[in-house]
Amino acid sequence: MSILRYPGKAVGRSESVEHNGIVYTAVIAPELTSDFRDQTRQALQQLDENLAEADTDRTRLLSATVYITDMSRKPILNEVWDAWIGPDHWPQRACVAVGLEGDTLVEIVAIAAKQVAHRE
Repeated sequence: MSILRYPGKAVGRSESVEHNGIVYTAVIAPELTSDFRDQTRQALQQLDENLAEADTDRTRLLSATVYITDMSRKPILNEVWDAWIGPDHWPQRACVAVGLEGDTLVEIVAIAAKQVAHRE
């Protein structure tokens, strides 16, 4: 089975990787503002874009790990996440407090299933 890599902007990294109908991706906000809510929204928008590029979407998410720099901001994350993900199709999700590089406040690593082609 082949591995499909979607080129990223950083040397040595792919934006997404696909194997056997599963898409793996990691995102941060493209504009590193000092506002956690804004970075979270931007990261989720980037996640939508990465998934679309791989012919899938947020309704096909299997798992997401969200890394944040300050666990006291988790209620903000939950508010933005819940509005984004909607009432159905919830993946497994973990939230972990970590140190992130520079001004990055949130990073999301996600795994999604590809759309299934219907046979006629």
